[in-house]
Amino acid sequence: MKQWTQAAIVGMGALGMMYGERIAENLGAEAVCFVADEERTRRYRQMDFAVNGHVRNFTIRSAREMKPADLVIVAVKGTGLSAALDVMAPCVDSETTIISVLNGISSEEIIGERYGSEKVICCIAQGMDAVKFGGTLSYSRFGELRIGILALGQAEKKPGITRQMRLKALEDFLGRAGIPYVTEPDIRYRLWGKFMLNVGVNQTCMAYETNYGGALAAGKAYDTMIGAMREVIRLANAEGVALTEKDMEEYIELLKTLSPEGMPSMRQDGLAHRLSEVELFSGTVRRLAARHGLEVPVNDWLYERICGMEREY
Repeated sequence: MKQWTQAAIVGMGALGMMYGERIAENLGAEAVCFVADEERTRRYRQMDFAVNGHVRNFTIRSAREMKPADLVIVAVKGTGLSAALDVMAPCVDSETTIISVLNGISSEEIIGERYGSEKVICCIAQGMDAVKFGGTLSYSRFGELRIGILALGQAEKKPGITRQMRLKALEDFLGRAGIPYVTEPDIRYRLWGKFMLNVGVNQTCMAYETNYGGALAAGKAYDTMIGAMREVIRLANAEGVALTEKDMEEYIELLKTLSPEGMPSMRQDGLAHRLSEVELFSGTVRRLAARHGLEVPVNDWLYERICGMEREY
C-alpha cells in the first residue's frame, strides 16, 4: 500500500483542529484539509483561527471541491454524524481509510454500513484537555489515539487492501504526523473503557455544570460519576467485555492528569446551548441495559437531567 500524503478532516471542533494543526505542522499544509458543506465552508473561511495563542490558517474546502483522500478523520459530534457521512462522500474511494474520533461505541459501525467496514480502523482519542470556543483552541495535553482492528469478518477475505494493510499505513502516517498513538490488540475492550469514562465524566460535568476539578472533588458529582461508570462495567460484562473496577480506577487517575479547569466537550455543549451527545452515552446505556434486564438508575437520572437542561435552551 502506498505511503499516505493527504488527510481530510470532517469537523472543525477541538479534536479536528488539534489533529489538523499537528498534521500541517509536521507534514505540511498541503497534507491536510477540512471538508464541509457549502454553508459551513463559507462560514469557516470568514473565521480567524488560533491554537494555544498562535494564529493558524487552515485549508478549508467544500465537498464539491474534494477528491478522494488517503485518510478521512471524522471529528464531528455524534449529533452531526449523519450529515458528515454525506459531506465526506467525495473524499472516499476504494483505497481510502476512515477513522472516527467520536465518542461512544457505535460510530465505526455506522460509518462501516455506509462505506464498508473494511475501510474503517477503530480509533479512540483520549488524554487530551482541548477546549475550543469559536475559532480559538487551547490545550495543555495533546493526549493520544488508540487504534486497532475488530475481529475480522468476511470483508477481509475479499481481494484488495486488507485492514491489516490499512492499519500499517495509518501507523506510518500518524508517526510522520507526530500524533501519539498506541495499537491495541483488543480494541473492543478499549472502546468500552473509553465509553465508560465518557458516560461518567462527560455527563457528570454537564449535569452538575462543572469542570474536571469539580467532578473529581468529593461530593455528589463524584459519586454520580463513579456510579455511572460502574453501571457501564456491569453492562460491558453482560456484552462479553471484561471491564473491571481496576479499569475504572485507571481512568480516574487519567482524569487527574488533566487541567482541573478543563472540561469535556459535553460541558462545552451545555455552555453553548447546543444539543449534546446524551443519546450516545446514557441513551445507549439505557437501551443496552433494557436488552439485558439491567437497572441503571444513575444513568436514568443523568439522561433525564441532561434532556431537561436541553429543553430549557
